[in-house]
Amino acid sequence: MLSRLVVRASRAAAARPPRTATRAIPPAAARPRRRLLSTTPHRLAPATTAPRAGPRLVEASNPVKGITVQLPGGSTTSFSYVWLRDHCREERSYHPATRQRLVDTPKIPADYRPDAVRSDERGIYVTWPNSSFESTYESFFPWSFLAEHAYNPPVVRQADLPSANSSKVFWTREIAHDMPTVTYDEVMSTEKGVYEWLKRINTFGFSLCSGIPGTPEATEALIRRIAFIRDTHYGGFWDFTANLEHGDLAYSEVRLEAHTDTTYFTDPCGLQLFHLLSPSSSHKGGHNLLVDGFRAASLLEATNPAAHALLSTVPVPSHASGSGSASLPSGVHLRPLVRVPVLNYDEHGELVMVRWNGDDRGVVGGEAFEGAKMDEWYEALRAWEGILRSDEAQLWSQMEVGTAVIFDNLRVLHGRSAFTGERRLCGAYVNGDDYRSRLRGLERQFGGHGGGDARRAALDGVLRERFGILRRGEGKGTVWEDYL
Repeated sequence: MLSRLVVRASRAAAARPPRTATRAIPPAAARPRRRLLSTTPHRLAPATTAPRAGPRLVEASNPVKGITVQLPGGSTTSFSYVWLRDHCREERSYHPATRQRLVDTPKIPADYRPDAVRSDERGIYVTWPNSSFESTYESFFPWSFLAEHAYNPPVVRQADLPSANSSKVFWTREIAHDMPTVTYDEVMSTEKGVYEWLKRINTFGFSLCSGIPGTPEATEALIRRIAFIRDTHYGGFWDFTANLEHGDLAYSEVRLEAHTDTTYFTDPCGLQLFHLLSPSSSHKGGHNLLVDGFRAASLLEATNPAAHALLSTVPVPSHASGSGSASLPSGVHLRPLVRVPVLNYDEHGELVMVRWNGDDRGVVGGEAFEGAKMDEWYEALRAWEGILRSDEAQLWSQMEVGTAVIFDNLRVLHGRSAFTGERRLCGAYVNGDDYRSRLRGLERQFGGHGGGDARRAALDGVLRERFGILRRGEGKGTVWEDYL
């Protein structure tokens, strides 16, 4: 059966060791001292307070430095004037079409303060002075913006929201009984069809697309419905056989264990699509393998926390060193700028990337593997591969003309069985950022409340139920939709 994993970020982070050992916070003595602001008082305009149940502006403990907001329940949070000026969304400070900052942040005076601050049921209005920095004008900040981005102290914390991975379904081979699938016609004919396709990829890490004409042209048109094709040393859109082109085992008949592609890139490719163009009678074997890497990482953490900790912290070298070609006579000599672990987590303890290819791994050694660490790492690797190679984890399928498979290369590992005969494939990469951008846009268009984003919907609920705040920015157009 499919299983849904929901883990609050704060609990997950507390249970595992720090993800990065190379970015320690410097001691207080080594950090630069804060520049003190001027103590010259300013006038706080009479506030039109919001209803008693809503947030309101109160006299700050240090009114020279910033403002203080009181929320329902009595808690308070403060904002510095520099922060407010830096985050103004009026047109002179923030382009309404491009949503890019126009204010030159380093030029905001460190002792900058307004002439007046007032509030009403919608939010806070700050009147900035006429000065050498700028002419006078007024900024508006919705209560929802201030509550979402409060920092002194924060009023919405990660533990208040669902895990970023809570909408993902972790699967085993049992998913073969109900594979996520869309049709070529629906993807090609409507934006809603593209949304349904990307939604499945986001949820399961992969999706099939059936009913594709058996041509490379139709397949290329399909993947371009998502975004631009990413060009690499393999080219853009591929149409290939087992001819060892590019000096890579993908262009051979040998078995490939479950792996992610382009581990040797500083920015690995996001999506990968394959479509078989040769009939099944042309070859034997060559079955496709998929493994849910996020589920594997979760299982490793639950069953072998020490192995999980090592694979989440020890950086692994990767490379691509294939022979030259007509376009690259000097050969391929790819190395990422930064070595990263197999399992990569964000600052909230959320798994964001699995990066593992045993065939493309470089030489492990040096300080990162000093002492007993090397033997421990090999033991961790055996535990990891034991999960990846278990019958339960592996989804095998026979590829066929007319049905393509697309998967998230940062989550789902893929492989294939060995084959004999002639086997022709086509496909391409898409950048992960382009894919996620496309998904966000379609979520807004078709996702309903919260734009299909569970965390956004949960944030709206916290603001509404805990503080009586609705997300809105009347009179300010669309610049307040995302609070970028």
